[in-house]
Amino acid sequence: MASAARGAKRRPAISRKMLILLFASLSCVVVLLLLSLFRFHSPKPSISVSRVFDGPPKIAFLFLVRRNLPLDFLWDAFFQNGDVSRFSIYVHSTPGFVLDESTTRSQFFYGRQISNSIQVLWGESSMIQAERLLLEAALEDPSNQRFVLLSDSCVPLYNFSYVYNYVMVSPRSFVDSFLDVKEGRYNPKMSSKIPREKWRKGSQWITVIRKHAEVIVDDDVIFSVFKKYCKRRPPIDTSKGKLNLKLQKQHNCIPDEHYVQTLLAMHGLESELERRAITYTLWNQSTTKMENKGWHPVTFSYSNAGPQRIKEIKGINHVYYETEYRIEWCHSNSTSVPCFLFARKFSQGAAMRLLSQEVVNHFEVSALLATPA
Repeated sequence: MASAARGAKRRPAISRKMLILLFASLSCVVVLLLLSLFRFHSPKPSISVSRVFDGPPKIAFLFLVRRNLPLDFLWDAFFQNGDVSRFSIYVHSTPGFVLDESTTRSQFFYGRQISNSIQVLWGESSMIQAERLLLEAALEDPSNQRFVLLSDSCVPLYNFSYVYNYVMVSPRSFVDSFLDVKEGRYNPKMSSKIPREKWRKGSQWITVIRKHAEVIVDDDVIFSVFKKYCKRRPPIDTSKGKLNLKLQKQHNCIPDEHYVQTLLAMHGLESELERRAITYTLWNQSTTKMENKGWHPVTFSYSNAGPQRIKEIKGINHVYYETEYRIEWCHSNSTSVPCFLFARKFSQGAAMRLLSQEVVNHFEVSALLATPA
């Protein structure tokens, strides 16, 4: 009996040891599984880790171009007029293209192409992906506090000091954004992620504060919706007959005119915007039905980029949004200002004329804003 009693006492001690070993083994397995899940399924971290920087805040000029920068000579004059500690330059070009003395006339652009560029096709999500890549690269520098997206046909309408003060003094982003109620670009299949009432339209050429740039780069949800449902319509092929009708029913939502606007609306950030662009585009509204029922931007040539035309553009002080019956009076930090700092689409001849008129070299005393602290 004593022997049996001693045995009965020993058995719980052995069980405890086994339980400890089993628990330790299970704990290791759980930890390994959690690490695996975190590695493959954790949300993408914010691109901006530190907001601390030395020196003045910078404007990041983001050039989205086809290959080279045909108007680099004008931008060279613009940047020469500026303080190099107050701006940075990033270029998204075709993959593998290098900006050096053989491909650009301005040293400001040497080596400024981003290394992870992609092939971009108009009307596809690759266009907004390229914008996101530019913003991601620029966000790596914490001193970049404003981000201006520009095309290879954009020109500055003022000198650097005026542009810097105008943009930096405002705590808001400049994003052309309005209700899109007339066109059939919204795909009802988006509704589970993007409600119809949050669908917005506007100019691709945005200027955003750092907070909003981070929202754009960190987004996976809305971008994936655009990537899935915004398909480029194929060109009409007469040999396909009635099949063309089916192909043309595909939703070509033109991602670059909707993505940023809709994303910021989804995040409830519209109150933090000046809901207008600061890049001027003249639209040709005389397009016929044979021209795909769309408007096209007018290209400025040497002949129609004279002093009077530039003066007219610089004199615009409000924008009317028909779908919202809204007049957007142009302000920067509650100060009335001209609406536009840049314009497109300018030919090389037109840019040469701006340079000869010293548009980017003379300081605009009458339009001066207070220099930000």
